[in-house]
Amino acid sequence: MTARYDIDGLKARLPGVRIEDNPALVRQKSRDFFWYSPRLKRELDGVTGDVVAVPASEAEVIEILKAAYALGIPVTPRGTGTGNYGQAMPLSGGIVLDLSRMNAVKEITPGKVVAEPGAILAKIDRQTRPHSGQEIRMHPSTYATASIGGFVAGGSGGVGSIRWGGLRDAGNVISLKVVTMEESPRVLTLAGDDIHKVSHAYGTNGIITEVAMALGPAYDWIDLLVGFADFGAAAAYANALGEQDGLLLKEVAVVAAPVPHDTFLRHQRFLPRDRHVVIVMVATHALDAMLAFTGRFRGAEIPFRQDALAPEDLRGLPPVYELAWNHTTLRALRADPAITYLQVLYPFPDQFALVERLHARFGADEVKAHLEFVRFDGKITCFGLPLVRFTTEDRLEEIMRIHEDMGAPIFNPHRYTLEEGGMKQTDAVQLAFKREADPRGLLNPGKMIAWDDPDYDYASGKTYLFPGLAARDAAA
Repeated sequence: MTARYDIDGLKARLPGVRIEDNPALVRQKSRDFFWYSPRLKRELDGVTGDVVAVPASEAEVIEILKAAYALGIPVTPRGTGTGNYGQAMPLSGGIVLDLSRMNAVKEITPGKVVAEPGAILAKIDRQTRPHSGQEIRMHPSTYATASIGGFVAGGSGGVGSIRWGGLRDAGNVISLKVVTMEESPRVLTLAGDDIHKVSHAYGTNGIITEVAMALGPAYDWIDLLVGFADFGAAAAYANALGEQDGLLLKEVAVVAAPVPHDTFLRHQRFLPRDRHVVIVMVATHALDAMLAFTGRFRGAEIPFRQDALAPEDLRGLPPVYELAWNHTTLRALRADPAITYLQVLYPFPDQFALVERLHARFGADEVKAHLEFVRFDGKITCFGLPLVRFTTEDRLEEIMRIHEDMGAPIFNPHRYTLEEGGMKQTDAVQLAFKREADPRGLLNPGKMIAWDDPDYDYASGKTYLFPGLAARDAAA
């Protein structure tokens, strides 16, 4: 079989760079958590790169991109592969650029940390907390394993967004260093609005080699689970709690019964099966005020308080942020492989009523509600990551259409392209920067529809299929 690319030539040009070509390792590094989606599992399960390049420095990134450009070999960057939409999967094969060795924390100053892209978020905090009493403002539920570069390139917000909003909000990401994919790669520093040229762009138009991110004051956080017999009451409480400007919160989420009891197995003894659960992280000094506020809500129960349990009772329990965001999905999948999920926005100011209408429309069997409360455009609202009992792809599409028809936009986690994942339109700024920084289209091909098919009709209702995948399927 003829090789897709000149890998021997690539190795010859990079004598000092770590290159891995063991098929098992290449396949492992070519995958992320795409299998959360049954559709992506079907489409992407056979995707693999040809080789893994593991740079130890920005200089080595430059050398890799220079060699790949000369040989016409695609490059797909990855951090630790915790994404859920195939962001880090090499649809055209080629080089998987593993940035995990570039993990240094380079600078800690008041309000800011500067780190290489492979630095793990939890490990960054382990340095910033004792050094300056600061911590990362927000992080995904994969805090213990996610890298800062992957978070910026593929994420949007997470634990901490109830206070600080999302990654795209001004001030959360301070600056980025990016290497271009050209004959002579350039190193660019982007700040201000220029950050959006490459943030949440999946590495399609530049390789991030340094992130400057805002820090907030570090606090000791108390985990609580608040139970309600009525889902609407749980959602109303969570929304009202998030609106309390004086309460220092890091996480507020609602998960509908019986999901908490059935899937939060280590906490199961605290969770009656008929209780809808509000997941809360509150700063120690705000705990009494939060408890007093909770006492105003009829039917509120607190079956789990981290500070009220003995150390032996806490042993083995994960932090509650690992019950939230997409860890909720992961735990549900472990309990029931037929589960998948959606990503939904419930727009302010009618989010509460819309959530109740959708919950009533689908009931508690096929679509199980999961709300994450965030600050969005300065207002408290909620995103949804509802759990869906998967039957067919057609039914999954129908469920998404019903959400959108009822006024709840879908950020589609069953698509691997930037546009289909939520924008449903071309990001002109990112496309223009790709033309400048990646003129041959070698960075993470297949993830930006506007580059491959400028005439694609987002309103057509047709799913985009990257030509490289179509060719692969035809050859098979």
